[in-house]
Amino acid sequence: MEFEKYPFEKLRELFAPLSPAPLAPIALTIGEPQFATPKPICDALTANVAKLNKYPNSSGEAALKDAVCGYVARRYHITLAPSSVVLTFGTREALFNLPQFLLFDKPNPTIAFPNPFYQIYEGAAKMSRARVVHMPLVAENGFAPSLSPASLESVDVVILNSPNNPTGAAMSLDSLCEWVRLALAHDFVIISDECYGDIYEKQPPASILEACVAVGNTSFKNILALNSASKRSSAPGLRSGYVAGDSAILERYMRYRTYVGCAVPLPLQDAAVAAWNDDSAAKDARAIYRANFALAREILGATIAPYTFYVWLFVGDDVAFARELYQTQNVSVLPGRFLGREGAGAGFVRIALVYDTPTCKEALTRIAKVYEKMST
Repeated sequence: MEFEKYPFEKLRELFAPLSPAPLAPIALTIGEPQFATPKPICDALTANVAKLNKYPNSSGEAALKDAVCGYVARRYHITLAPSSVVLTFGTREALFNLPQFLLFDKPNPTIAFPNPFYQIYEGAAKMSRARVVHMPLVAENGFAPSLSPASLESVDVVILNSPNNPTGAAMSLDSLCEWVRLALAHDFVIISDECYGDIYEKQPPASILEACVAVGNTSFKNILALNSASKRSSAPGLRSGYVAGDSAILERYMRYRTYVGCAVPLPLQDAAVAAWNDDSAAKDARAIYRANFALAREILGATIAPYTFYVWLFVGDDVAFARELYQTQNVSVLPGRFLGREGAGAGFVRIALVYDTPTCKEALTRIAKVYEKMST
C-alpha cells in the first residue's frame, strides 16, 4: 500500500538542497498554535497524573462528555443528548477511521471532499478503497465546495471543512442548510470538520449542527460534526476531540472504537474538561490572530479571509516563491500544490500566523520583500 507523501515531507525535500538566509528561522508551515497552553489545563493534568495507573474506558469519562456538551450549548445554543456525542483522541484519528467505518459495507464506496484538503481525508479514502470525487476550491467559486447532480446520486460520504484549511473560507448557515437537505434527499452522510470553528475575527462561523436545527433535522440524521480543543485552547498535545450528531450512527461507531484502541488517558481527560469548560483561552487567542490578520492585510496588501489562522496567498509560482522565501529570508511557508491534487492549490501558499504578533510582523515583513519582488 502506498500513500502520498505528506506535505511537510515534500517541503523538506524541496528545501534539502537549499541554504537558508542567515536570519532567525520562522516556520509558518504547521497549524500549531505557538502559545502556552492555559494554566488551568496544565494544572488539571498535573493534579491527575497519578491516574496513569488505570486504563481509560473507550467511551470516555462522563465529566468530559458533559464538558463537551456544555461547550456545544454555549457556542451553538444546541442541547445534545449524551448519545449524540462520541469522544475522540483529537479529530485526526476520527477523520481517518470514521470514513472507513461508514464505507466498509458499501460495495462500491464513493467519498467526496474539498480540493485542496487536509491530507487525512485522502488517506481515509484510500483505506476505504473508495472512489474519490474532488470538490474544487477556487477563487471563482468563492472556495465553496459543490457536487454535480450525478455525484450527488452516487456519493456515500461527503467531508466538509468549514472554516476551511487551507483557504480560510467559511460556509454560511444557508449553505450548510442546503448541504443538510442534500444529505437527507440523497441519503449520504456528511462529516463536517469544524476544528477552526473558534478562530475568527468578528462573526463566529456556523456549524452544520445549527443548520440541522434550522431545517428541522433535530435528530441530526446523516450528519456528523467534528471538533477539537487543539486550536481553540492552544492545546494540540491534549488530543481531545469529539464527533457529534446522528446517534444511530454514533452508537455503532462507538462499538467499533472499542476495537480501535484510541481511548484518551485519564489525566488528559481531566485536563480536557478544563479546556472545554473555558472559553477565555479561545477569546484571548482570537485577539492575537485578529491583530496578526490586520498586520497581514497592511503589510501584504492582500485580501485575507476572516477565519482560521491561515493566509491563503496567491503568489503565481508557489514552489518558486517558497524556495525564494526560504533562501533569502529564512521563512518557511507551504506551497499550495502540496495540499491539492490535479493542480488544485497551485499558485497559492499557505501561511500559518500562529505566533505572537511581533514574530508574525517580522515574518510578514520578510515575506513582503519576496512577494513584492515576485509579483512585479
